[in-house]
Amino acid sequence: MTDHCCETMTSQVDSACPDGLIDFSAKLQEYGLIIHDGGTSSITINFCPWCGRRLPESQRDRWFDELERLGIDPWEDDVPAEFQDDRWLASGHQE
Repeated sequence: MTDHCCETMTSQVDSACPDGLIDFSAKLQEYGLIIHDGGTSSITINFCPWCGRRLPESQRDRWFDELERLGIDPWEDDVPAEFQDDRWLASGHQE
């Protein structure tokens, strides 16, 4: 479970509303503004729009590097369950 920077960010991330504003990827530790065009796109943000705090650094490169180190192609292979959320970050995988 990720602690977000402020109550408003938490309520936005936890919202099940289809008109929500913020997407959060636990596995990548990325926040994004949702693009409401019928797809799943978002624009990555680095600061909270409500409290102004800097958001955590993306772990996208590290996630792909770790899968590559394990010989897993995320586009072709089944990705282990621990890499579907933030468990891989806590399991001591290399930086």
